[in-house]
Amino acid sequence: MAEKKLKVTLVKSVIGTKQDHRATVRGLGLRRVNSSAMLEDTPAVRGMITKVAYLVKCEG
Repeated sequence: MAEKKLKVTLVKSVIGTKQDHRATVRGLGLRRVNSSAMLEDTPAVRGMITKVAYLVKCEG
């Protein structure tokens, strides 16, 4: 059975954000604005996306 994937894209710069939010963005595998990552749809990843929702765009 194939796992569900989420495409997460950084749409806003991390300059001026909290240090732990920057670390969360890096943990999601995003480096610069408009970079994307395909991630497994797990509760941990969902929580990270929720934390930095104002910086990222998520497509299911």
